[in-house]
Amino acid sequence: MSNDTIAIACDHGAFALKEHLKAFVEGKGLTVLDLGVNSTDSVDYPDFGYAMAAALKDGKASRGILLCGSGIGISIAANRHAHVRAALVHDVTCARLSREHNDANVLVFGGRMIGPDLAEECVDTFLTTDFEGGRHQRRVDKLSNPT
Repeated sequence: MSNDTIAIACDHGAFALKEHLKAFVEGKGLTVLDLGVNSTDSVDYPDFGYAMAAALKDGKASRGILLCGSGIGISIAANRHAHVRAALVHDVTCARLSREHNDANVLVFGGRMIGPDLAEECVDTFLTTDFEGGRHQRRVDKLSNPT
């Protein structure tokens, strides 16, 4: 793993898993940029998906992890930005393919949908898997430049 900064953010529905994964990533020797939340008080998930997009655009982080209750809403919010490729995953295979085929730069979980052990395996896979490029590159290019 490189010494990249990994941003992490969530809404109230995934606070506990965010805290768990933050410690896991730091335990790997990586720097974590915590974009919130810091409690289980109700918030609006788009604000945190947009904060992730800004952190990536501004170069404050190279990749990110987003979480909300289901993972769906925060994925939609983050993917409204052309430079974000947020992948909602539920298993290690999807985490690997999100990197190999889609060059995903944000890993997304549903805090109410996945346990901490499996989420750790997915994060580890996401952080250690490279983009294959090749035939996948033109498809990824289209994600950032829709016609």
